[in-house]
Amino acid sequence: MWAGDDPRTMSGDVLERDLFDRAPDDRIQVLDAEGHVVEPDLEPDLETETLRSMYRDMRFCRRFDERMISLQRQGRMGTYASLAGQEGSQIGSTYALADDDMVSFQYREHGALVARELPWEYVLYWMGHEDGNAALADVNVFPLNISIGAHVPHAVGWAWASKLKGDGAASVVHFGEGSTSEGDVHEAMNFAGVFDTPTVFFCNNNQWAISIPRERQTASATIAQKATAYGFDGIQVDGMDPLATYVVTKAAREKALASDGERPRPTLIEAVQYRFGAHTTADDPSAYRDEAEVERWRERDPLERFETYLRERWILDDDQLDAIDEEIETTLEGLIDRAEAADADPSAMFEHVYEEPTPRLEEQRESLEALRAEHGDGELLDYE
Repeated sequence: MWAGDDPRTMSGDVLERDLFDRAPDDRIQVLDAEGHVVEPDLEPDLETETLRSMYRDMRFCRRFDERMISLQRQGRMGTYASLAGQEGSQIGSTYALADDDMVSFQYREHGALVARELPWEYVLYWMGHEDGNAALADVNVFPLNISIGAHVPHAVGWAWASKLKGDGAASVVHFGEGSTSEGDVHEAMNFAGVFDTPTVFFCNNNQWAISIPRERQTASATIAQKATAYGFDGIQVDGMDPLATYVVTKAAREKALASDGERPRPTLIEAVQYRFGAHTTADDPSAYRDEAEVERWRERDPLERFETYLRERWILDDDQLDAIDEEIETTLEGLIDRAEAADADPSAMFEHVYEEPTPRLEEQRESLEALRAEHGDGELLDYE
């Protein structure tokens, strides 16, 4: 983070009026596509350093994305899921949380980790080392999930346990609009509605579930309106507006942890945004979407909008931007160097597949060890 203080613990102008009186299709927006405030009553009263820190983290996300894709193309890292275009929702929503709140994510919300002091081991995970996933627990983040929607019931279970223990912490779970076609998501929302778990369901509607467009996932006019069936509120927000996602997530968190006689309730947030890049580095989006569509969404770029907002308030200038970029490059180089210098035992991939290894797994382990004994670890990729 850019600021020395923790912006998530700073007091802001928490809106008194209830955002949830609006219809689910009344999309919440603070900044328009050019970065100008369109609804002053919703503009959060955040400290200057907090706003600058949010921008730094968003800019870090974009640069992190570029570097990870470059590493993958060089064969220095495995398949990677790009976040470009979704920085506003990831940073805005995470800044609205307390440190004790639990974050659960699919695989694209790298920004949630950036807002929580990105552990260097996370880069290690994308290079194929599971230890990088385990390190997320240190910043109250569930391990990255690849199975679509399968993590959502676990996030609700954590929230229920937190409620029963009286911890005063909420669970925020990220997933894509494609996940809403999975039974796990419906079961999780139904359970949360019945048991009033302190859960914020954060649907990152980026318009595409790999090659399947949003309109083929559901006949509902919005994802947000699905919450009505489970007995709690749904709200739609401009996911490319970091201030709007901050305000909505903060309000949803307060609703989830309501006290003083108020009934705590979950919330479904639909953050409408767009994935600029490919689904992953193994995907070719030109096969299923028009580049003109991508360019139309780029006009709403969350970084450009937020930068305009900050510059107009003299919170950000060229010198500060240069300092931010220099710090980001230094930090990224340190993360990558540390990850690439880490030692790993290839045989470790077999250790936690099953409680007891199967005969087939043992056969695979023995085959790998034989190859290592014959060729050595450094020669396995030499095909000449």
